[in-house]
Amino acid sequence: MGMSAGGAKGGGGGRRGGRRRRSGGGAISEINVTPLVDVMLVLLIIFMVAAPMMTVGVPIDLPETQAKAMNSDTQPITISVNPAGEIYLQETPIGIDEVVPKLEAIATTGYNERIYVRGDTAAAYGVVMKVMARVSAAGFKNIGLVTLQETQ
Repeated sequence: MGMSAGGAKGGGGGRRGGRRRRSGGGAISEINVTPLVDVMLVLLIIFMVAAPMMTVGVPIDLPETQAKAMNSDTQPITISVNPAGEIYLQETPIGIDEVVPKLEAIATTGYNERIYVRGDTAAAYGVVMKVMARVSAAGFKNIGLVTLQETQ
């Protein structure tokens, strides 16, 4: 009529038995994620360092001057003219007739937006001046020419 405390078979008995422990060399079925996390952190650091170096613009050989660098808080609007006379707005090729409508579409502060003109040293002076004349005639007054600082 009573219950036995130890039982004949031992091992904690019944449905609510104790934890069973493996003895010997059974395979562990858990995945160790520490090496995976280490590799992912290294890759993250590599991409964080390499990503700014991958920004490629329109390849232009800028003239050098003694002007000082300008501080800019935002991404400026740039118009580039390469040696072949092709015009690029940011990195998109456009025609001379498309310069003003595209500028008006992307200018966030209206006609007070700063616009930088990048002209290759081998580009025709007339093409760069046509671009500047179109931008100025459209009402944009903050036009800057981009150059490199001279090396001594």
